Amino acid sequence: MKKNRLLFLLPYLLWIGLFVIAPLVLILGYSLTDAHSHLTLQNFAAFFSGGTFLRMMANSFWYALLITFFCLLVSYPAALALTRLKNQQFWLMLIILPTWINLLLKAYAFIGIFSRSGMVNQFLGLFGIGPVGIMFTDFAFIFVAIYIEIPFMVMPIYNSLKEIDPALLSASSDLGASFWQTFRYVIWPLSWPGVESGIQAIFIPSLSLFMLTRLIGGNRVITLGTAVEEYFLTTMNWNMGATIGVILIALMSIVMLLTSRKQHKKEFEL
Repeated sequence: MKKNRLLFLLPYLLWIGLFVIAPLVLILGYSLTDAHSHLTLQNFAAFFSGGTFLRMMANSFWYALLITFFCLLVSYPAALALTRLKNQQFWLMLIILPTWINLLLKAYAFIGIFSRSGMVNQFLGLFGIGPVGIMFTDFAFIFVAIYIEIPFMVMPIYNSLKEIDPALLSASSDLGASFWQTFRYVIWPLSWPGVESGIQAIFIPSLSLFMLTRLIGGNRVITLGTAVEEYFLTTMNWNMGATIGVILIALMSIVMLLTSRKQHKKEFEL
């Protein structure tokens, strides 16, 4: 029996070893060496002593926070409304459908929409406004990132809301609670695991965005993701690029730990 278990585990262990552990060890090795393969901590010292890198890290957190906040602001009411609609599977399919389209195609579509001769400026032209420079702005970058990532926030929240026993909502109403009291003390706490999953699904990838920052944000949006791309593909300084990658992995791990803390049950008076 044990031999059979090991046999079934072997493909999984090989996959984890080759495509997870080995790349992490390789990146860590590059970060701890210089161009001559000598062990050093100079790369980390340069990162934390340089104001440029710290500003990039602050920018990454700020943009990720904004994207996550607005995704939650849109996704939670949408998920709550979905639970009360008929033909829910149809509406869910419409939300999921954009995820089937390649990210690069969606980015180029928005380049056409936001360009000076695009649909947005053509619409503004009807009112005598424009053309307005929307491309290569923080607004364009955040808007496109929110549009692309919203389905990954809606789905976990929707699943958590669907798991709430309707009897709890009826009991809350029977006890005289208003809608907002029911939402605050029943719906929100019980849907929090879905919110946590959504935050992880949005915030963590947003820390390392680089394709959208280049195509939509231009050189105005500089994050750690764009820095990694720059050091690996342009300056060919793999050691510094790996150092930034290690720091990004550490930041993502911290975010996962903070958003995965177990919530203690609390009693509230309605």
